[in-house]
Amino acid sequence: MTTTAAAAGTRRHTGTYPAESRQVGLARAALAEWLTGCPQAGEAILVASEFATNCVLHSASRHGGAFTLRAEVCQDRLRIEVEDGGGSWRDGRRDDGRPHGFDVVTAIAGPGNWGVDGDARGRIAWARLGR
Repeated sequence: MTTTAAAAGTRRHTGTYPAESRQVGLARAALAEWLTGCPQAGEAILVASEFATNCVLHSASRHGGAFTLRAEVCQDRLRIEVEDGGGSWRDGRRDDGRPHGFDVVTAIAGPGNWGVDGDARGRIAWARLGR
């Protein structure tokens, strides 16, 4: 886990974890500690948890790989990223009548304030919170 200070008022956090279910909780706890006092901490932790859980359950990382959680705080903005090992991708709505992780992310971050970039070799799920 790494914490750095960048440009005036900007802080960055990075942690890499084995892609195992129990590691999602450890990543969440490390992020919570790092975000102490941040107004968007609760929302950021939930978004990071959803992204990390997706890595562990659905990405190629689940086969002995890892995921990397990154956070950046700059004044009244917060960016969360979770990078995984890629793999196959099923996009679109699910018709089982219940919300899924990305539905939660949309509800928290808002449309256009989150996304998934990359391909089968590796993906980064990201979200912006704040103004």
